[in-house]
Amino acid sequence: MKIGIVGKPNSGKSTFFRAATLINAKIGNFPFTTINPNIGFGFVRVECPEKFFKVKCNPRVGFCIEGNRFVPVELIDVAGLVPGAHKGRGMGNKFLDDLRQADCLIHVVDASGTTDSNGRECFDHNPLEDVKFLEDEINYWFLSILERNWKKINDVKDIAKQLSGLKVSTSLVSETIKKLNFTERIKTWSYENKFDFVKKLREKINPIIIAANKVDKVESEKWIKDLIKIGAIPCSAEAELALKEAEKNKLIKYIPGDNDFKIIGKVTDKQREALEKIKKILKKFGSTGVQEVINKAVFDLLKYIVVFPGGVKKLADKEGRVLPDAFLMPPDSTALDFAYKIHEDFGKKFISAVDVKTKQRIGKDYKLKNLDVIEIIAGR
Repeated sequence: MKIGIVGKPNSGKSTFFRAATLINAKIGNFPFTTINPNIGFGFVRVECPEKFFKVKCNPRVGFCIEGNRFVPVELIDVAGLVPGAHKGRGMGNKFLDDLRQADCLIHVVDASGTTDSNGRECFDHNPLEDVKFLEDEINYWFLSILERNWKKINDVKDIAKQLSGLKVSTSLVSETIKKLNFTERIKTWSYENKFDFVKKLREKINPIIIAANKVDKVESEKWIKDLIKIGAIPCSAEAELALKEAEKNKLIKYIPGDNDFKIIGKVTDKQREALEKIKKILKKFGSTGVQEVINKAVFDLLKYIVVFPGGVKKLADKEGRVLPDAFLMPPDSTALDFAYKIHEDFGKKFISAVDVKTKQRIGKDYKLKNLDVIEIIAGR
C-alpha cells in the first residue's frame, strides 16, 4: 500500500511527511521545495492484541507503546501541484505521473489561507478553492489520458486498456458506467459524459482525504468550520513534528495520536512556552490530526484491516518474539489470502486456520476481521 501526500506548494506537505516519518525532507517557504518525491514510512495506530492475551509484544517492524501498535505504511511526498498542472504547468507532468503509485491521497491544505493557489504568501485565500482545484487537476489528467486515443476506443475493454497505467480494470470500467447509468455505446458519450466518468473512476482509484493543515495559525479560524463540513480533518503538522522531536529527545512522553503529553525532561522557558501552545491545539482539536489522517486514509478510505499471525499454543516466533508481525490486508481478505501473505508455501499447502482469540477452526473462505489473530495450518 502506498499513500500519496499531495497539495499546492507551501501547504505544509513536507512538514506533514516529516512529522509522519521523521525523515529529513526539505522544508522551505518557496514553491517546489520538493522536486523528486520523498518516500518513507508512516504508521497506522491500532490496539495491540497484547492487551487481549495479557502479554508484551516484540514487533519486528513498527513499534508498540502501552498497548498501541504502530504498523508501517509507505508514504510518498510529491512535488507541489499548481493550477494547470494537467497541461504541464509547474512540476505538473512529474507530479501527476508520481500519483500512479498511490492507492489513496492525503491532500494537505493550508487552512490558514495565507498562501495563494500557486503557494505564494498572501492574505485571505479561500482554502476551499484549493480542494476543488486539486481534484479538478487530477480529473482533467485522467481525462487527457482517456482522450489521447479516443478515436480508437470503441468499447469497455478499450477504455480499460487505455487507462491500464492507472490500475483500471475492465470490471471497474463496467461498474463505473453502471453506477453513472451511462450507455456502453462509448462513441455516443459527450465531453461532459467523459468527464463525469473519469471523475467517478478517480474517486475509486485515488480517493482523497483532506488534512486541513496549519490550524495552529489564528487565520485558520475563519475557514476551519467550512473545511470540517466537507470532511477535512483539522491538522497541525508543525505541532506533531515538534512533539515527536521532543519525545525523541526524552523531553516529553507522547504517543502519536494522543490528546495530551507529559513533560518528563528538563525544558527551557522557551520550550515550555511552545509546548503549552501545542497543548491548547490538542485540547481544541483532540490531537494534532496527523495520526488521525493516516488512520482514516487506511481504514476509512481504503477499508484495510490489520491481522496478526499467531498460534493457539504459542504467540512467539522461533526467535521468541511475541506477536512480532502485523499485516495490513485489503477489504474482504480471507484466511487463504492471509496464508499467502505470510508465505506463498502456506497458501499453496493451506489445510485450515484457527482464530486464536476464540480458538475456533476456520476455513479458507473465512472473511478476516480487523485485529484478528490467525494461526495457519499448512501441509509439509
